[in-house]
Amino acid sequence: MTGVTLNRVVKRYGDVQVIHGVDLDIEDGEFCVFVGPSGCGKSTLLRMVAGLEVTSAGQIRIGSRDVTKADPAERGVAMVFQTYALYPHMTVAENMGFGLKMTGHPKAEIAAKVAEAARILKLEPYLDRKPKALSGGQRQRVAIGRAIVRGPEVFLFDEPLSNLDAELRVEMRVEIARLHREIGATMIYVTHDQVEAMTLADKIVVLRAGRVEQVGAPLDLYNDPDNKFVAGFIGSPSMNFVAGKVAAAGVDCPGLGGTVTVSAHMPGVGSEVTLGLRPQHLTLVPGNSHVIEVAEALGGVSYVHVTAATGEKLIVESRETLKVRLGERVGIQFDPAHIMAFDAKTEKRLR
Repeated sequence: MTGVTLNRVVKRYGDVQVIHGVDLDIEDGEFCVFVGPSGCGKSTLLRMVAGLEVTSAGQIRIGSRDVTKADPAERGVAMVFQTYALYPHMTVAENMGFGLKMTGHPKAEIAAKVAEAARILKLEPYLDRKPKALSGGQRQRVAIGRAIVRGPEVFLFDEPLSNLDAELRVEMRVEIARLHREIGATMIYVTHDQVEAMTLADKIVVLRAGRVEQVGAPLDLYNDPDNKFVAGFIGSPSMNFVAGKVAAAGVDCPGLGGTVTVSAHMPGVGSEVTLGLRPQHLTLVPGNSHVIEVAEALGGVSYVHVTAATGEKLIVESRETLKVRLGERVGIQFDPAHIMAFDAKTEKRLR
């Protein structure tokens, strides 16, 4: 297997530039996830690696080979799409081996590779079935098996779980993680679901408007985001943000109930900043600074949505059984050590 390198990669459609000089190194055997909101360019970037989109400028390397202008078939990649794209008249085994059949591989070799892929994906009982006799998760496994049979250097996944229900998504996340451990291939995975990104990735690439906002290990991005966008995108529920103004004694933040002490290096007095706190770092206490709007009791955890007098919304996470009433006035408590601060204009992290 091998790694992937992007050097100042650009994509334009006419006069419109959608990918802006992306630099990225994906190591051999690494599971890299492109994540970001719809329209951020993550699928376009993946398709450029696959050769399905022409690279307007820059260079793409797979291992030691410059594949920037190479045809998709010459790149040594296999792609798994959001739609399964299985032939309905073929069996599972025939679907998985069809690509090798079309390139003239011997029947014995095709059968051996299909059998190995079926073993890895636990598809042996279904090899003689047609796609209509399979569940959504089984069909997606067949699509992944079709990629495995080709023996690619790099696997590319374009939101492969989007069409599955919630339970199957969790099941297939586990299957894909297990697949990566077993075959050790380099994998690039696109999703808008940051939970998928956090649970699957060795490395996450956070994209916004065709630019890389931050690259790092999942917990590094969660615990040490470079800017407000990454802080809000990584984590579920997302980080709470409230407006503040630097004062002589700290940061004046009505949304958090008054003046708070922040350990980061602050700009001058009077400067506007944004303070961030994750839901698990807030606690409800007796008081009247906030109003309970919604309470989500999910069993082992509850999320209470409250509104400050400023109109700012906050989510408080609790692992205890809460008895709250909608419209009830409460206070909030927190450890200032958990506060992250961001410049209100640039949104960059203040450290």
